[in-house]
Amino acid sequence: MTLTAYLNSQFSILQEADFFFRILLACLCGACIGIERSRRFKEAGIRTHVIVCCAAALLMIVSKYGFADLTDATGAVFNGTRGADPARVAAQVVSGISFLGAGVIFKHGNTIKGLTTAAGIWATAGIGLAIGAGMLVIGIFTTGVVAALQILMHRVVARAEPNQTSHLQFTVAGGSAFPAHFASLIHEHRVQLLDSTATREDDGCVCYTVTVRAPRDVILRGMQALFEAEDVRSVNCQPGD
Repeated sequence: MTLTAYLNSQFSILQEADFFFRILLACLCGACIGIERSRRFKEAGIRTHVIVCCAAALLMIVSKYGFADLTDATGAVFNGTRGADPARVAAQVVSGISFLGAGVIFKHGNTIKGLTTAAGIWATAGIGLAIGAGMLVIGIFTTGVVAALQILMHRVVARAEPNQTSHLQFTVAGGSAFPAHFASLIHEHRVQLLDSTATREDDGCVCYTVTVRAPRDVILRGMQALFEAEDVRSVNCQPGD
């Protein structure tokens, strides 16, 4: 039997298309929730919600249709599978992989890193279950969807999410206070200040490192305010993870 014949013997093209539609619709629903969470300055943003929702849809499909090859067209059980519970190990994978995902989540100050990576690990486990269950087409399709989400949304995360995390580092001349224009901008737009440190250098200057979460245009205005301040010597901005 050829690979094409094997794949067609499990699910028809219409059934595969229905699976694709369910996964893509789950991604869309996850994105809607992620946008709302991002607007409320929550750590889990669009990418995390999309990947989790996508993986959950995949696991549900595997749970419902992944064991269709245990019986023939008449419903008779194949030899060696009578009395077996193939879903038992699969269920343990879904819950057990959570411990591995929790290991890559780190909290530093008021910031949390690794949520998207943990969601990706969980999605990868679901893909492995789909491939192991023989649902090759749906497993490969989900791999492409998750990989595309990770690559594309990481590159355009500043545009995809209403708010972004940025690390600002600027040096103020010795004896000068924190730039008033920048401080008023933070207060006016209610910018979420995640972390801040101040270090006095040998020449008397003070180096400030702040991590903020705010809309992109507000961050750009903040950088412009720092550039225009006479007592600010250098400004550096890096996007968050």
